[in-house]
Amino acid sequence: MTEPETTFLPSVPAFWPMAMAATMLERGTELYARNLKFVEEEIKLHGELKPTLATPNRVRLDLRTMVLRDYGTPGGIPTLIDAPHAGHTAVIADYYQGQSLVQTLLANGIGHVALTDWKSATADMKDLEVDNYLAEITVAIDDLGGRVNLVGLCQGGWMSAMIAARFPDKVNSLVLAGAPIDTDAGNGSIKQMVHQSPASFYEELVALGGGLMKGKFMLQGWKNMHPGQHYVQDHVELYEHIDDPAYLAKEETFDSWYENPIDLPGRWYLQVINQILRKTASPKANSSASAASSICTTSLAPPICWRVRPMTSRHRSRFSMPQNISGPQRIASSRKPCRAAISGCSWEQIR
Repeated sequence: MTEPETTFLPSVPAFWPMAMAATMLERGTELYARNLKFVEEEIKLHGELKPTLATPNRVRLDLRTMVLRDYGTPGGIPTLIDAPHAGHTAVIADYYQGQSLVQTLLANGIGHVALTDWKSATADMKDLEVDNYLAEITVAIDDLGGRVNLVGLCQGGWMSAMIAARFPDKVNSLVLAGAPIDTDAGNGSIKQMVHQSPASFYEELVALGGGLMKGKFMLQGWKNMHPGQHYVQDHVELYEHIDDPAYLAKEETFDSWYENPIDLPGRWYLQVINQILRKTASPKANSSASAASSICTTSLAPPICWRVRPMTSRHRSRFSMPQNISGPQRIASSRKPCRAAISGCSWEQIR
């Protein structure tokens, strides 16, 4: 006896509305799951992640302003990376596996590397000044043997230049990357903001932070410089790539650093704004901060000076560090002095 043919019910017109409803429900469930995943990732990126250094290290010193971290094997003249101190952690110098200045140096013959891992300022640190931070850098150098190859990144660049100018015997060589030493160079948004905003604006921010310049205030300010990117485009791009594990991994690595700023001492911050970035004070022999503008024209031998182009937010998922020191051997071999007129960030050598 022949079995009767089984009819696929959705092929019958009467069942089409049911089939359409089922499909819409399935797609609606997928959309709901995608939206939920997006919301969970947003929460993770903007509050749950914390920055971590990529390379195993040892705590060499635990000072009031920093933890001095040790990499590699002691021997010869060590290389000290003076990390940025402008609202973010030192993770930028040891960012990710394969994207780390520390790893690049170690892989190219620099056997002993140390890093200034600056601490977030607490209420008892609100009155610390530039000289307090310079003093702790000299403590770190002395603990490393008294003479180092000094690499200054961003705000760490002008601090490194001050150390080299005031204590030349402690600096075997100097590298500056993205250091805002001459803030009149170029016409970037930072320069415009610093010169256009009155001093009272920054003083009020410090007062609002109880004597500290809160990292969250600075983060908001950085985002407001590119509002369309940070408040719209970033979220659109995240939604579009919510099912891309590689993209999410890069975003999580970046935001664990970017979304976790540190607090700065209010007195230190106002010194930097007024005496270095705005250059409102006349240089004095006994004032580190007010002497910064004269340091940028000093021939520091043997230095290497780099001009660094700022990394925009849209480039962050491709953020890369290895080219920071395209030739680490230059740290020990260069003898060409140069004028440090550096503003912003590109990896273009000043010749």
